[in-house]
Amino acid sequence: MKILICNDDGYQASGIVALYEALKTIADVEVVAPEHNNSAKSNALSLHTPLYVQTAANGFRYINGTPADCVHIALTGLLGYRPDLVVSGINNGANMGDDTIYSGTVGAAMEGYLFGIPAIAFSQTEKGWAHIDVAAQQARNLVQQLIPSLETLAEGAQPTVPPWLLNVNIPNLPAGLVEGFKVCRLGRRHAAERVIMQTSPRGETMYWIGGAGQAKEAGEGTDFHATTHGYVSITPLQVDLTDHERLPYWAQTAAKLSHKH
Repeated sequence: MKILICNDDGYQASGIVALYEALKTIADVEVVAPEHNNSAKSNALSLHTPLYVQTAANGFRYINGTPADCVHIALTGLLGYRPDLVVSGINNGANMGDDTIYSGTVGAAMEGYLFGIPAIAFSQTEKGWAHIDVAAQQARNLVQQLIPSLETLAEGAQPTVPPWLLNVNIPNLPAGLVEGFKVCRLGRRHAAERVIMQTSPRGETMYWIGGAGQAKEAGEGTDFHATTHGYVSITPLQVDLTDHERLPYWAQTAAKLSHKH
């Protein structure tokens, strides 16, 4: 079993080191990750700047680009083979609800998914790496559970389920307090906090994007609710952004416009 690991906090982050140490006991694992923190970079690719691959003392390879850059380069030539699974994280903080649109952690996993490879994005719900060893063990447990189905895909058998993309959030709790795993839908957040304005030493106004808003839709069945109650949330994601329910409405609009011509 071959696993590619990426993240958005950078190759030196505690989360990716813990994830590597946990997964290397059950698979052949390689790390290709950003050189620096790339949070909130989503699926961005660097199309107008050259990218360089360096190797750290521990064997991790890092790139001066985005999380999606790292996975893209790894899968299109750097690795020289096709991994069975792409894993991203463990992120320093939650990626729940609307966070998934912006998340570099999810973006890295999604890049693998877009190449037809099963992928998982792992995050801890609170910043600071508390109980990161427990989070890494929970990640290992999930991956180990999925290995038989991954091996079936690797052997070229016709998959009963196409490649999947999972978003997983792990509460920062001691092992004995983690309730288990729960499959959830994404919740929703309130709007982000206000922009922070400061004055630079040269008298120019600087703007800092404010923090993420609080949970807005966090009822039973959501990732917010599950993690608040001590569960590891698992949310299967899809890339199709089509608003299928409103297709008929917009078809009427298009028909009216076409009739006028």
